[in-house]
Amino acid sequence: MAKKVLLVESSTESVSTINHMLQRTGLTLCVANDGVSAFNQLRRDNFDLVVSEVSLPCMSGIDLLKKIKEIKAWLPVVLFSANARVRDAVEAMKLGAYDFMLKPFTYEMVKMVTSQIPAAGNQTAQGNPKEKYKIVTDDAEMKRLLDEARCVAGSRASIFIQGESGTGKELFARFVHQHSDRRENPFVAINCAALPETLLESELFGHEKGAFTGAAMRKKGKFELANHGTILLDEISEMDFQLQSKLLRVLQEKEIDRLGGTLPIPIDVRVISTTNRDIETEIDAGRFREDLFYRLNIIPVHLPPLRERVNDIGLLAEHFIQKYNQIENRNVKGLTQEALAALQQMPWKGNIRELENKIERATLICRDDIVEEKDLVAGFGKRDDRAGFQTDIPSGSLKELEQKAIYQTLDRTEGNRTHAAQILGISVRTLRNKLNEYRDKMEAA
Repeated sequence: MAKKVLLVESSTESVSTINHMLQRTGLTLCVANDGVSAFNQLRRDNFDLVVSEVSLPCMSGIDLLKKIKEIKAWLPVVLFSANARVRDAVEAMKLGAYDFMLKPFTYEMVKMVTSQIPAAGNQTAQGNPKEKYKIVTDDAEMKRLLDEARCVAGSRASIFIQGESGTGKELFARFVHQHSDRRENPFVAINCAALPETLLESELFGHEKGAFTGAAMRKKGKFELANHGTILLDEISEMDFQLQSKLLRVLQEKEIDRLGGTLPIPIDVRVISTTNRDIETEIDAGRFREDLFYRLNIIPVHLPPLRERVNDIGLLAEHFIQKYNQIENRNVKGLTQEALAALQQMPWKGNIRELENKIERATLICRDDIVEEKDLVAGFGKRDDRAGFQTDIPSGSLKELEQKAIYQTLDRTEGNRTHAAQILGISVRTLRNKLNEYRDKMEAA
């Protein structure tokens, strides 16, 4: 049975846009034009998800969220706005919103949110919020790590997660948060490699109005937004060395200073950090502060790569088949033995993320109701899956070859710079600089 979504929106244009995107994910849409009529529908009927505008006639999206949580606490509610205020987003997450999105919508945003929604009849998922970020595994080492995570989840101790790209480091961090007594408070993630050094400090610690050119208003940083909750510092090894010093002081003093501010602001935040690099190598090379590492590495976690979890490959594949059956409205039953054997022999440089991408494609293109070996290698161009690149070598100068390799890898990873940098063997910062260089050349041409 298709999952039902209640969209609360007064704009006809937004209704049409979201309806088109939800149809692609196989979901059924019902519409309410204001908060009061939406609440009346919720009392009469069952829904799997509510997606609501913050600014509504009769009853705001925030007030609607409060009333929903009084009668159906398990029901996921996503709020959205074209002109969101920070305090709206923070209040929504504190009240139990599933997510907070900004207009304009993209299909990727809608798909990401709807892909993790539990079915309304699934009482286990509804009754136990800790199952929201369940980690699928039958591997002894992963089970040991999960047991340890449950034991330390209730503490304030910092956790440092190391593992290759695609091993599920953020999912593991969310698992810890959901098993802690902070789970009703915000979980805030920031990718330290995704922003230039000049912006990252402001994103982390916030700024006052007029602190720098373009600072037109006060902005709270991620640490303030995560107060009493958990902050995930993803790819922390990419953080600028000078900024690491300021982060160390935050961890020591348990307070932050906004850029341009005059008074320190106390915070109570659980810090989880991740890296896909060998952190000891980074320390020896002088790129990462050893004293900061000791502060972050109270609870060390090393997530094993997928190639060391061979018994989990079939389990994860079946999990992703069921996931994309729901998203794409398919009815694939599973894998043939030959397909499973082929999966278990692959090197999985992209780990679980690569496996999920392969299973999503196979679920869509398989002609029967079962994934065969040929479905795992089918595609729109001949490619060597072991290396991830075309087997023929293009002509051109070294600079041209470099540019082609970067663009091909970004295409393969669907624009994921972190994954692309891992495949290319360079840092995300180097990749970003290369892309800026190519852009500047195109603008100057």
